Amino acid sequence: MRLLTVFTIFLLTTASVFADPVDYSLPDLKGKMHSLAEYKGKWVIVNYWATWCPPCQEEIPDLVDFHDRHKGKDAVVLGINFEDIGDEQLQTFVDSFLISYPVLRSSPAATTPLGPIPGLPTTYIIDPDGSPVARQVGPVTGKQLDDYIAGKTAKRKGGSS
Repeated sequence: MRLLTVFTIFLLTTASVFADPVDYSLPDLKGKMHSLAEYKGKWVIVNYWATWCPPCQEEIPDLVDFHDRHKGKDAVVLGINFEDIGDEQLQTFVDSFLISYPVLRSSPAATTPLGPIPGLPTTYIIDPDGSPVARQVGPVTGKQLDDYIAGKTAKRKGGSS
């Protein structure tokens, strides 16, 4: 419960740090390019992770569940593999963890178009307008994501931001 509260407070306080919509493209495991702009109108959960990262592995089932419940409606997960690893090895990992959301490739770097990656996992939340609104360093759960999105959606319907 305390972790949820800390996570929610962190996300709410970071929302004002971000501003304009961001777009960039990365390839998936089959070479198909995915851009943030193609998901406009949905919440996008951008999760930077690596196969060697135990907290990343722990959050994958929740991210799969969240993605499967929301993908046809209001939100998607994009997993960005943030390590130097062969395609075949990564595909084997993805298959063994039953990852249903798109897994994109990116070379490790200190910062990305969304901002810094101080540790793994790092998750950015992009609102339906395409603007980054929150960042979490460390694992996230589907419930935390659901609660955050529900709170932001309620605020928008209520007329405040």
